[in-house]
Amino acid sequence: MKALFVCVENAGRSQIAQALYERRGGEARSAGSRPATELHEAVVETLEEVGIDVSGRVPRALEREDVEWADLVVTMGCGDACPVLPGKEYLDWNLPDPAGLCLEEVRELRAVIEQRVSSLPI
Repeated sequence: MKALFVCVENAGRSQIAQALYERRGGEARSAGSRPATELHEAVVETLEEVGIDVSGRVPRALEREDVEWADLVVTMGCGDACPVLPGKEYLDWNLPDPAGLCLEEVRELRAVIEQRVSSLPI
């Protein structure tokens, strides 16, 4: 299954989800409706703590081709910016944006995302 994780800035939630899904062996992409210029430092740090290096990743904009590529689209606060195409499975995860959260709060967010990602098919 090909999974697309979408949030607003593609600097936190969707990057965490993509990294954890890929670690499980799944094929994933992430994107944002209004991408930031870089990943949140706390996100990079908390993923490094579990052995995942995302320091070279750059947030990118959501494109229709991403949705066409995916079997599953998981949205996290991107609202109506995400195109809805027939034949795709959609999930909406109501999760806080890690922007401005302290490191411990981002660790907690990572744990919640990891639990949700672990329930997705590969």
